[in-house]
Amino acid sequence: MATIKEIQTQLAGVTDLSSSLFASLAEDERVGVQAAIKKRQREIQADLAEEQRLEAMLTYEKKLYASGLELIAGIDEVGRGPLAGPVVAAAVILPKNCKIKGLNDSKKIPKKKHQEIYDQVIEKALAIGLGFKSNQVIDQVNIYEATKLAMKEAVANLQLSPQHLLIDAMQLDLALPQTSIIKGDANSLSIAAASIVAKVTRDRLMRDYDRKFPGYDFAHNAGYSTQAHLEGLKKLGISPIHRHSFEPVKSMIDL
Repeated sequence: MATIKEIQTQLAGVTDLSSSLFASLAEDERVGVQAAIKKRQREIQADLAEEQRLEAMLTYEKKLYASGLELIAGIDEVGRGPLAGPVVAAAVILPKNCKIKGLNDSKKIPKKKHQEIYDQVIEKALAIGLGFKSNQVIDQVNIYEATKLAMKEAVANLQLSPQHLLIDAMQLDLALPQTSIIKGDANSLSIAAASIVAKVTRDRLMRDYDRKFPGYDFAHNAGYSTQAHLEGLKKLGISPIHRHSFEPVKSMIDL
């Protein structure tokens, strides 16, 4: 009779819920065996659900693939809302039908998974471009226009010329075919890839700024208006990376 460990090893190779191995093991009355069966079945069900989710997130890409296009760039930004730091945009071209397990809108990915999924995107992407617009530019042109400028810069920095752009809720004045998708980072894998690249990139920048301008807790709040950040503003005043057009910074300047 096979040991429970040997059975666990056999089950690890099963990817189909209708596998005959489940039926043959059903008669094994050992508690450990039955627990191993249920565990593997749950894992397979989770993998199937994830496959369906990823397939659904390729809907826009597949329509473009069907028209003969393959170099499709997903574009997204991070950092519209913070009181400090730049807005960061990313453009990512993934290989045709590329699926990365766990890839989603960066806001829906657990923080501890950000780096892992970012690394997979970096490894698999055909091209990645980044765009940065500082707090000074944001104050000059407003955050919406600065976001568009950052996105355009990200497209310009791609190593390959895209045939079509999928953009999260934005239209860019570029001579390229494009599709604006509401909640694009949750509905397109290409945009989701750009979302996680922009997020990890900006978080790194804000950790660097935290060392340069300590006291605002930038490493943890990424420039958003947390209590620690607001307390830092009251105590230390405005730093060189704060956005003067955003409250409460604007009111502090007007005093």
